[in-house]
Amino acid sequence: MSVQYIDPPGLSRGSYSHVAVVTGGRTIHVSGQVSMDEQGRVVGTTFEAQAERVLENLKLALAAAGAELRHVVKMNTYVRDLTSSRVKAFREIRGRHFGEHKPASTLVGTPALVHEDLMIEVEVVAVVD
Repeated sequence: MSVQYIDPPGLSRGSYSHVAVVTGGRTIHVSGQVSMDEQGRVVGTTFEAQAERVLENLKLALAAAGAELRHVVKMNTYVRDLTSSRVKAFREIRGRHFGEHKPASTLVGTPALVHEDLMIEVEVVAVVD
């Protein structure tokens, strides 16, 4: 399996890649993860705390399929009441978890998520050998 990340000339540079080209491998689709624990309780009362828990939940989901964050090729993030401070906070938290790995990504602001106390949801697609 190989993955090529491309940022074509003429497009902005950021904390993500514009294109991910995958050849071969096993594809894993992970449902949107939110800041809930095993009992379905919302964890965290701040955006930052919830974002950290979401990424930890993603790691658990990926591990169950034999994958890690480094295998993620596409990430969709949904943030309730999106602000520039939330974008900045999420970029910092994502950077701590993903390091230099920059999957293709989409970030969408939304007025609501599945539970009124949730502030962020993230779904990913990963590819492993």
